[in-house]
Amino acid sequence: MASLKDMRVRIAATKATQKITKAMQMVAASKLRRAQAAAEAARPYAERMEKVLGNIAASVTDLASAPKLLAGTGSSQTHLLVVCTAERGLCGAFNSSIVRIAREKINALTADGKTVKILCVGRKGADQLRRQYADKIVEVIELRVKTLGFEHANQVAKKIIELYEKGEFDVATLFFSRFRSVVAQIPTALQIIPPVFEAKSDNGQAAVYEYEPDEIDILTELLPRNIAVQAFRALLENAASEQGARMSAMDNATRNAGEMIRKQTITYNRTRQAMITKELIEIISGAEAL
Repeated sequence: MASLKDMRVRIAATKATQKITKAMQMVAASKLRRAQAAAEAARPYAERMEKVLGNIAASVTDLASAPKLLAGTGSSQTHLLVVCTAERGLCGAFNSSIVRIAREKINALTADGKTVKILCVGRKGADQLRRQYADKIVEVIELRVKTLGFEHANQVAKKIIELYEKGEFDVATLFFSRFRSVVAQIPTALQIIPPVFEAKSDNGQAAVYEYEPDEIDILTELLPRNIAVQAFRALLENAASEQGARMSAMDNATRNAGEMIRKQTITYNRTRQAMITKELIEIISGAEAL
């Protein structure tokens, strides 16, 4: 059995841990408001970009003259998985949930005889994937910055386009976690090369547009930007999801530490009471012996 001193040290250490988790929870709550606002502000632009590109792409009749980013290579043999995770841990299952759906995709593609390459954005995802798929990771992009900007997403997009133009892959899929609430983050897979647009509804007559310059020129300009926009949206969604997951995880850790302190204090008091009772019995027995 541990001594009373050891119990006091253990209780003090648990209280210190509780203070740290409480502080981390408050910091995450403060960062969450800004991250959530940024993620929600990016959604309309990204969704509108997809709709515009979908409308323009639907009007292109000659896919042979369409940009390669839209038409694809004509093959789906080699897949690039862009896995976006956090640079830090202590955020519950946030990183693991993204890596899990990426791992499921890797296993499914490998079973179909496809070639898989991985581009990791964020150190935590790279650390997990490296254990099993180190030979498939082509590069790791670390974004240890205080505030995410479009230039960071543009860096990721340029790397993807560079690999695509070199013929390194045929299909690219972006993995990230979409923020819903503090306790709910949805792991998401989004194919960005060639892009997959939502099918138009048949309700009502579709509007007819005339484009200037022509559709091919517009697509040539917008498709690379769309990759950067979708990457920026993924990074912002991840930032909000990370803070939400960390806030929830630290809240649970604080509660668990409080429960642990309560149990340790009860054990300490009982042990101390037993020792006092034992000493009193020894004193009384010694007095009676005299």
